Amino acid sequence: MAQDQEKTELPGAGNSTQAVLNEQQRRYQIQPHHGENHHVPNVVFKSIGEQEKGIKPKDDETKGISKAGSRGGSHGPASSAVSRSVETVPRSQRRGLFGGFTIIPEVTNPYDYNKRTKWAMTIIVAVAAATSSTGSSIFYPALSEVAVALNTTPTVTNLSLAFYMLAMSFTPLWWSAYTETLGRRTIYILSFSLFMIFSVLSAVSVNIAMLIVMRILSGGAAASVQAVGAGTVADVWEPRQRGRAMGVFYIGPLYGPGIAPIIRGALTQGLGWRSTLRFLIIFGGVLLVMIFFCLPETLAKREPLPPNTEPEPIYKSAGQLVIEKSTKVLKGTVDPFKILAYLRYPPIIISVFSAAIAFGSLYVINISIEVNFAIPPYNFNTIEVGLLYLAPTLGYAAASVLGGQWVNYIMHREAVKAQRYNVNEKLVYLPKDRMKENIWLAASLYPAGMIWYGWSADIGLPWIVSCIANFFFGIGSMLVFGTVTTMLTEFTPKHSSSGVAVNNFVRNILSYTGAIVTQPLINALGAGWTCTMVGLFAWVTGNGQATRRSWHSKRGDRNGG
Repeated sequence: MAQDQEKTELPGAGNSTQAVLNEQQRRYQIQPHHGENHHVPNVVFKSIGEQEKGIKPKDDETKGISKAGSRGGSHGPASSAVSRSVETVPRSQRRGLFGGFTIIPEVTNPYDYNKRTKWAMTIIVAVAAATSSTGSSIFYPALSEVAVALNTTPTVTNLSLAFYMLAMSFTPLWWSAYTETLGRRTIYILSFSLFMIFSVLSAVSVNIAMLIVMRILSGGAAASVQAVGAGTVADVWEPRQRGRAMGVFYIGPLYGPGIAPIIRGALTQGLGWRSTLRFLIIFGGVLLVMIFFCLPETLAKREPLPPNTEPEPIYKSAGQLVIEKSTKVLKGTVDPFKILAYLRYPPIIISVFSAAIAFGSLYVINISIEVNFAIPPYNFNTIEVGLLYLAPTLGYAAASVLGGQWVNYIMHREAVKAQRYNVNEKLVYLPKDRMKENIWLAASLYPAGMIWYGWSADIGLPWIVSCIANFFFGIGSMLVFGTVTTMLTEFTPKHSSSGVAVNNFVRNILSYTGAIVTQPLINALGAGWTCTMVGLFAWVTGNGQATRRSWHSKRGDRNGG
């Protein structure tokens, strides 16, 4: 049975299982600590041989803290306080589009950046990741005004938002595939340049067809950072510090729906619906400048070809060139769909499904706020409704800071408990350690907050009651998002953007569904029963996935890996 499992290939990792095994053995060489027969549990896929005993990190990828430090419960000195010489890439040799213009230099090992630089880069990609969600949330209430201005029906106008969200689901698959060859920086600059162009064309649209097409293209361009940005965070932060950093990164996509309604209210009351698109142009332009000067390439360099590799011929026939170009185009078109094959693996599909349900619930909450507080007994104006979104946003912020530190503590505790040390006496951190009591709390907290909010809004309780409920919803959902995204970058260490792209694909499909069906459900059932129905589904599936994940982990431990 084990031999059959080892024949399974990991998509995007090469043409043979042996190549995958070689990569795992190169990266990790596990040994028992001080002669003790401590087995390292299965981290991700037993089918690709990650149950090898002992881990020896290369390039400090899983470097932990010293044994002496761990005994005292201290996390030791931060790895970002560089204690070794940093090798900076000369300006003329920097990778990525216009790489020589970056203020922050490219280094050979991104882990060597100091902590201040790492946080600056993390915040830039987090804000950039907010672009796509801001583009959908800021435009939603203006749809009726757009229908009048462009002489069409509200149903047709809704397509501009629906297709925008669909583009957010699919295009990260391509962006993540291309980033593995073109690099992070090139994708950032290309996608944000396209976003600005398409946003300008959206703002000057003369008919609904032009608006829909341009919105689809702008949504697809802005969605690049949702996948590629997580790859950048994984590039610069070591696993034991990555939990908090990924939490901060994930604030971006969640702050979009939280901040956009406030901006929208201020703009649409006096400047009309086109002003929201002009704001997106300015927002994208500022981010493009920040990316251009402050984000160097962080993707790991490809290893040189073996010495016995035959060089490519200098001269090629026209037929050979056409075949090569056609093959590359076809490969670039088809390969992104292969990323979806990651969903074959239980650890990934469990993680992705947990986050997708939480993200779909978030959109139900957002639309419900828009619907319920603009009518009696509240009768809030646009700006007042927008301010209500600050409640879950504050929950996201609290969970991103405190939750990330909590996850880092849990990983440290589990590594010490299992006595996992590498040959350098450093603790070894495994992705599965991120899902412990934190995920059980999160899987119950955000559904409870959702049900609490739904009935508070439905029966007309004071608005502060709904805000408190949404604050706890924000905490619970953010704990899920941050944990899952970090785990996916570690489940697919050589293709971190691809793993996150799969997550974005599934979650945005559910978000799209939630955005379409929420208002009809509220009209038919009311906010109370709608939130109860979705919340109970989220609670059952979330705890079910956590139970299954725990069972798989314990079974792996009993089997010795």
